[in-house]
Amino acid sequence: MSTKNSTHAPFPGHPGAARRVSDLLPVFPWDKLEPYKATALAHPGGLCDFSVGTPVDPVPEVIQKALAAATDTPGYPTVWGPPELREAIAGWLHRRLGAEIGPQAVLPTVGSKELVAWLPTQLGLGPGDQVAYPRLAYPTYEVGARLCGAEPVEYDSVDELDGSRVRLLWVNSPSNPTGRVLGARELRRAVEWAREHRVLLVSDECYLELGWEAEPVSVLHPEVCGDGGHEGLLAVHSLSKRSNLAGYRASFVAGDPVVVKELLEVRKHGGMIVPAPVQAATAAALGDDAHVAEQRERYAARRAALRAALEAYGFRIEHSEASLYLWATQDRPCWETVAELAGLGILVAPGDFYGPAGDRFVRVAFTATDERVAAAVERLRAAAAAR
Repeated sequence: MSTKNSTHAPFPGHPGAARRVSDLLPVFPWDKLEPYKATALAHPGGLCDFSVGTPVDPVPEVIQKALAAATDTPGYPTVWGPPELREAIAGWLHRRLGAEIGPQAVLPTVGSKELVAWLPTQLGLGPGDQVAYPRLAYPTYEVGARLCGAEPVEYDSVDELDGSRVRLLWVNSPSNPTGRVLGARELRRAVEWAREHRVLLVSDECYLELGWEAEPVSVLHPEVCGDGGHEGLLAVHSLSKRSNLAGYRASFVAGDPVVVKELLEVRKHGGMIVPAPVQAATAAALGDDAHVAEQRERYAARRAALRAALEAYGFRIEHSEASLYLWATQDRPCWETVAELAGLGILVAPGDFYGPAGDRFVRVAFTATDERVAAAVERLRAAAAAR
C-alpha cells in the first residue's frame, strides 16, 4: 500500500519524528570548518592541519606487540577487563599520579569521548538536573547533558552554581582548549563544594602527562581529595595523546568505587566493551613510561617552534602551560583569524567551538608531523617579514 498521502508519523530518525535525538544536539562544530579546510588544501605547499589534536606519530612498538599477541581471542571480553588490566590501571594511577586506589575502583572505557557523552545518562540524570562544565570547554560535556535531557550550565567558579540543582560537575585540567592547569588548591575547593552539595565531581585529566610550564595534579591525589578519599569523585584518562592510541579507543575511568560499580552494571547491559586486544595493549602502555617521555620530547619541540612563529607573526599566547594546544589570539574575531591562516595553508580551530568566551581566540594543535610544523613555521615567518 502506498504511503504517499499517509497521515502516519515519520519513521524514527526521520525529520519530524518525535524525540529525534539529533534535534537535541548542537550543530557538529567541525562541519563549519570545511570551507576553510578547502582553502588551506589549495595552498601550493599543501595543508598544515593544526585543527584537530589527532596523533600522527607511530604507535610505540611495545604496544603494537601486545596488541598483536592478543589477536587470537575468539571469546567475548568482559566490560571490566581481566585482573591484570585493572591492576595495571591502578598501578599507573598510584605510580604516576599518587592516587591511593585499588583495581576494584577502575573501569576501562571505549575511548574517553564515549564516556563523557554518555556518563550523565548512565548515572540516571535527566530533566530537572543540571550538568555543569567550564565556560571554555570541550563541547562533549554539553552534549552529554543534552542526550539525557539535563540542563547544561557553564561556570567560571563553582560558587556561581546552584548546588541544589547541579548533579554532575565537570572539571578539566589541563584544559582543552586553553591548556590551563588548575592547582591543587583550586581543585580542592571544587571538591569541597561538590561534597558539600552532594554533587558528583568528574575530572577530565586526559592531558595530565603533558604539562610544560606547570605540573598538573589529579583530583584523586590525596592532596586534593583529602580525608574523604575518592567518595563522590571520578577521574577520566585517555591513552590517545600520551601513547598515540587515538585509533585504539583506549581509556578508563577511576575513583568512587560505588559509582564505578554502578557504571559497570549499566555498561554490562549495554555491551560497552573494550576489545580484548586493546585491553592487552592498554595494560602494556600503562606499564611503559619510556615511550611517553619520547613522545613528550617530540611535542615539546613542535610546541616551541610553533609558539615562536605565532608570536613573531603577531599572536599572543594565553595559558597553554599544558596539553597539546596553543591558545592564541590577535584580539580579533576568531573566524577572521581562521580565514587568514587558511590563506597560508594553515588550518586551526576557532575558539568559539569551545564556547562564546573563546570568540577571539584560535586553538592550534601541535600534533602535526615535524615536516608540517616546519612548513607552517616558514610560512608564518615569511608572511610576517612581508608585512
